[in-house]
Amino acid sequence: MTKNKNFKTNFFKTQVTCGILIGIIVVLGGFFYANINAMKKAGAMMGPPPVSVATADISKMEWPVESAAIGTITPVQGVTLSVELPGTVTELGFESGQFVAQGDVLAKLDSRSERAQLAAAEAAFKLAEISLYRSGQLLSGKAIPQAEFDVVEAEYKQAVANVQNIQSGIDKKQIVAPFDGRLGIRRINLGQYLTAGEPVVSLQSVDLVYVTFYLPQKDLSYLKAGLRVVTTSDAFVGQQVVGEISAINSEVDRQTRMIEVQAILPNSDGHLASGMFVNVRIEQSRPRAIHAVPSSSVLYASYGNSVYTVTPSGEGEGYIATQKFVKLGERRGDFIEVIEGLDFNERIVTAGAFKIYPGATVMMADERAPVFKLDPNPKDS
Repeated sequence: MTKNKNFKTNFFKTQVTCGILIGIIVVLGGFFYANINAMKKAGAMMGPPPVSVATADISKMEWPVESAAIGTITPVQGVTLSVELPGTVTELGFESGQFVAQGDVLAKLDSRSERAQLAAAEAAFKLAEISLYRSGQLLSGKAIPQAEFDVVEAEYKQAVANVQNIQSGIDKKQIVAPFDGRLGIRRINLGQYLTAGEPVVSLQSVDLVYVTFYLPQKDLSYLKAGLRVVTTSDAFVGQQVVGEISAINSEVDRQTRMIEVQAILPNSDGHLASGMFVNVRIEQSRPRAIHAVPSSSVLYASYGNSVYTVTPSGEGEGYIATQKFVKLGERRGDFIEVIEGLDFNERIVTAGAFKIYPGATVMMADERAPVFKLDPNPKDS
């Protein structure tokens, strides 16, 4: 009986001890679970804050199908005037930059010696003319033979040629404007001795000018005379000059495989000077519909170009950034064409994309977004 009683007592003590141990384990487990949850919540609260970015919708546009090139302005008529014979400048009839008309005398060289020779030649011409008249009368009366008359006639023709030759030399000692235009900078001074061929001043016609440019041979499929061209210049920002193709070279350059094209432009205000470069655009066909994004939204990388889109966060406020790789097309102004890689009803990050990563939480700050233009003007910024 005593043994049985001791066994029951020990068994009861064991059960009590196990219950106490289980209670302690439950309490400790609950404590650690609460700590872990608290640490998770604290970690979530200590995560990176949402990044402020600017966003915009993908733009649907119509872009003209066109070719672009850099052209050089050349005059329809342009020469550098010079003297054909040497001499000293005795008269100057122009100033640098002056507009002149065809036939205006711009300068004269000393021709006193030639004029003296001309006077003597004209006197000889008068005598030969009289002799020819008298010989003609004598020949008609058969007072002289035909041979003698032929000699007199030859002397007369020689006198005429001599006068013309000296007069030509005098004419070559003056510089005359061959066409209407604007003069350049004067290169000579009064009293200066000029050698034959020495430049005096440049003369350029200004009402019309040529622009010469090169296009790849593939553009031969649509190029033709009369096609409209639009030119712009950084010298006159915001101004366009519209002209048309006047000539296409008959051969393609064998080294560059480019074709030379020439267009004619109006230039009544004289803004387009010979030698300056202009941007040339030629419309090939009707505009095409495209989807474009601001170029600032594109992240360029060797493994592929990408754009970030934003979608509402499933929990709480803010948006989630998603990186999407895109195939790009033509670029114009502040925009670049997106060929594939986006759903065109998505909203994209246009400013601040370099600060985020896939899955980042972002906040929209569209009021700080810059204004994007197809024809941006740096002076407006």
